[in-house]
Amino acid sequence: MASNQFNAGESHGQAQANTEQWMDSAKGMANTAVDKAENAAQRASETADQQNTDQNAGFLQQKGEQMMHIAQGAIDGVKNSLGIGSEKKAH
Repeated sequence: MASNQFNAGESHGQAQANTEQWMDSAKGMANTAVDKAENAAQRASETADQQNTDQNAGFLQQKGEQMMHIAQGAIDGVKNSLGIGSEKKAH
């Protein structure tokens, strides 16, 4: 009878050890999954930030070019009204 109790205790101990190993493995897998999700979220955020930066740079360049054309038009208008514009030719 004592050996049956010993065997039962040994089996219980092995089952408990296996359960602990399984739990440790599951925790490790969960931590790995969390790390991968965090990395993916970080990469997505960086990609979105870069796209926004690119769009903003394009917008600012376009607005800058528009302002240059407006300023050049104003300069040409002033020159023409003063009679020193390149559009007026002496005959």
